[in-house]
Amino acid sequence: MSGARTLWEEGHEPGRQVVALGLALALTVVAFDLGTGGGVGHIFDFAFVGVCLSVALLVRPQDFFTVGVLPPLIMLTVFVLVALAHPDALAPDDGLVPDVLTGLAHHAVALGVGYAGCLLCLAVRDRFVRTRD
Repeated sequence: MSGARTLWEEGHEPGRQVVALGLALALTVVAFDLGTGGGVGHIFDFAFVGVCLSVALLVRPQDFFTVGVLPPLIMLTVFVLVALAHPDALAPDDGLVPDVLTGLAHHAVALGVGYAGCLLCLAVRDRFVRTRD
């Protein structure tokens, strides 16, 4: 086979690189969102869903599990870093753990949609790879 024929065959990046890319993209978006609006808002939500779908399409089939557990870990990591750097961006002065939990609660829909999209994309890619072989 000379090259990938469909979208489902395109993913060829190792899991470690996709994890780093997903985290970097999410941190970039949250920095942009903080810079433009002062808090984590809808820009982050929409971009987070895009990041989840992107990492699911980029990863190689051997590393599906890594990306399958990635979206909640990315959001948790981003919110911990935001709570440390800008405590008022997620919730007003509650402390680290309450700020992170508040951020997760306020962005639960984006997490759910992004995670579901990621898992669905991985399932379709897995099915395609299994039927192709």
